[in-house]
Amino acid sequence: MNWDDFASWGEKISHWAADYHRDIRDLPVRAQTAPGEIAAALPATPPEGAEAMDTIMTDFERIVMPGITHWQHPRFFAYFPANAAPPSMLADMLITTIAAQCMLWQTSPAATEMEGVMIDWLRQALDLPPGFTGVIQDSASSATLSAVLTMRERATKWRGNREGLNGLGALRIYCSEQCHSSIDRACWVAGIGQDNLVKIGTSGRGNHAMDTDALAAAIAADRAAGHIPAGIIAITGGTGMGACDDLAAVAKIARAEDLYTHLDAAWAGSAMICPEYRAAFWPGVEHFDSIVFNPHKWLGAQFDCSVQFLRDPTQQLNTLKIEPEYLKTSGAAVTNYSEWTIPLGRRFRALKLWFLIRSYGLEGLRGRIRNHVAWTGELCEALREMEPFEIVTEPILSLFSFRCPGDDAMQQRLVDALNDDGRIYLTQGMHEGRKMIRFSVGQFDCTRDDVMIAADVIHEIWESLQ
Repeated sequence: MNWDDFASWGEKISHWAADYHRDIRDLPVRAQTAPGEIAAALPATPPEGAEAMDTIMTDFERIVMPGITHWQHPRFFAYFPANAAPPSMLADMLITTIAAQCMLWQTSPAATEMEGVMIDWLRQALDLPPGFTGVIQDSASSATLSAVLTMRERATKWRGNREGLNGLGALRIYCSEQCHSSIDRACWVAGIGQDNLVKIGTSGRGNHAMDTDALAAAIAADRAAGHIPAGIIAITGGTGMGACDDLAAVAKIARAEDLYTHLDAAWAGSAMICPEYRAAFWPGVEHFDSIVFNPHKWLGAQFDCSVQFLRDPTQQLNTLKIEPEYLKTSGAAVTNYSEWTIPLGRRFRALKLWFLIRSYGLEGLRGRIRNHVAWTGELCEALREMEPFEIVTEPILSLFSFRCPGDDAMQQRLVDALNDDGRIYLTQGMHEGRKMIRFSVGQFDCTRDDVMIAADVIHEIWESLQ
């Protein structure tokens, strides 16, 4: 392909993308293909000669698109949507076109310096104190792993990377039982082990916060047993049903015990750009050493774009920085963000944030989040009044859960039937030993009608199962 062909096909694909988003409501939200169907449609061997782009695009429509679950569908109520607002998509096209590897300041000065400014724009938007800095990661999983590795190194007096963990004792990490599975995986990868991730029960009231009395008791018991407490991970907006810890209470225990703290606010952190939500979810956040939230979820940045704030980056740098001669930067002191993260290679993710925030302004982004929270509350009330459904967990921001009559198998049967129907997409979860059905609003361009139609669809599909 030459560059004239590239320009022609770039125009065609841009028009295809616009048509796709305009007509996306006509598509079933979840892919309706059977396992193995897409693989069977692909040739078993690679082509020996070049193929025409017309042919490739025809096969894309024929083979790929039927197997796509449409994450940008306005009736995607499963998981938390990975959004893609149009300005961030355009920025991602520029990022792909430039194709810069932004590992060091000298490999892409604009990317490095813009990243620092975008981190500070978001710090201000979330009302974090001056002095917090940070880095753009690919995902919250990477940020959490970075934090857990820092907890490990700090607790071992920076010996783990050098000596390994043999003989250094059992390091203990503490979190809520509502934590995301990425925290478990971080403990696996960091060599801490599943058995040393101590999951604390919740209070069962309000926002289902971690029981801080139980947390303090667990730390004391571990010290008495000769274990080494290393850090605490709190959550604001747990994936299951939105659990939010009492950050001030967790931070107080961490300070008393001299433990490193990380806050997983991957989904709900975006809502903290709205001042009215901070009183319920944000007090005490300023005491946390590490905080992660995902602009690629609720803010609308093209995936992937996760921001990790750091109260003092020195400890994470001491954990992750490695500087062979060929990566050294001569001359003036500069920031090299590859020293703040696990991957060496880095994309120009800050450009997506720059385009996004400038195109909508913070108030435009706040308006979308406020709408999603309000519509979630309306839908919850509609289901509450609609026989025979039970609200299991009340709305926390834009997430709640419900059950239909019957056992756990019946809940799964309803979820599967809804997703096979295709008009909406939901997922199941567990709460207090019972399966429930999660409902999460957050797709960037959804409307009130998109949300409220879900009540009728849920009731209709439920009736069809009787």
